[in-house]
Amino acid sequence: MLAMRDPIPPSLLKAALILAAALFGIAALGQDYVPPKAQATSSASVSIQTSTGRWEQTWSDEFNGPNGSQPDPAKWTFVTGGNGWGNKELEYYTARPENAHIEDGNLVITALKEDYTGADGVTRNYTSARMQTMGKFDQAYGRFEARIKIPYGQGIWPAFWMLGADMPTAHWPGAGEIDIMENIGREPGTVHGTIHGPGYSGAKGIGAPYSLPAGRFADDYHLYVIEWEPNQIRFYVDDHLYETRTPADLPPGTKWVYDHPFYILLNCAVGGAWPGNPDDTSTFPQKMLVDYVRVYKKG
Repeated sequence: MLAMRDPIPPSLLKAALILAAALFGIAALGQDYVPPKAQATSSASVSIQTSTGRWEQTWSDEFNGPNGSQPDPAKWTFVTGGNGWGNKELEYYTARPENAHIEDGNLVITALKEDYTGADGVTRNYTSARMQTMGKFDQAYGRFEARIKIPYGQGIWPAFWMLGADMPTAHWPGAGEIDIMENIGREPGTVHGTIHGPGYSGAKGIGAPYSLPAGRFADDYHLYVIEWEPNQIRFYVDDHLYETRTPADLPPGTKWVYDHPFYILLNCAVGGAWPGNPDDTSTFPQKMLVDYVRVYKKG
């Protein structure tokens, strides 16, 4: 036997009729109906959690521009020239899309073997690109990371690094340098993280290598990271901590210069005193693929 139900309240009946009418209208529209977009809300800050705490994103470039376009000029400037850069490098850095462009969500820095004469009259047998955020973005302290697939071969020298924003006045090495990732082609399974400052620069830079258990870094993308806090810089590859630097590591009488904003650089050099020059085993073009660069501050 069915139990007698209470009468439906008028307010509930009205709501049911309105809902039925709305559903009928949607059904009538059939496949032409497109749900309205959600109302835009203020974008929440992007944050990540690591073993050292929470980090809030302050800057990034995801390199998602159209294929063939050049890097975002609001974020990057090109450093051009072929003066060897104090390292006996062989390339001429250009601002051409042949040497740096966006492709399939990556920044592609391409080192080419070609005769090239710049506007300054300098001629080199190789070209490449060097980019920086100087004057666009700099930051003191935080997590700085890039996901990169590096090139390979004797004489190839890709780098993801930083310089002190006071370079125009303090100069190098007084402004400081942090090499988050460097690779030299003759060490395909090893990258280096290094700091340079007054009294510990160049060959006297303070750093450490990180080597893969097997294979080459050029075979896949890897995440290169520093976490930089007052009086400490930690170096990571794929979130494996392999090096920590503090003022205690400096030579006596030298200065820790990592207490002010730094800007970011990306480049792929050809030749130089450290990697040596290309030889008969070297092949061109060589491409450095950068998926993204992201910067965070401690949350």
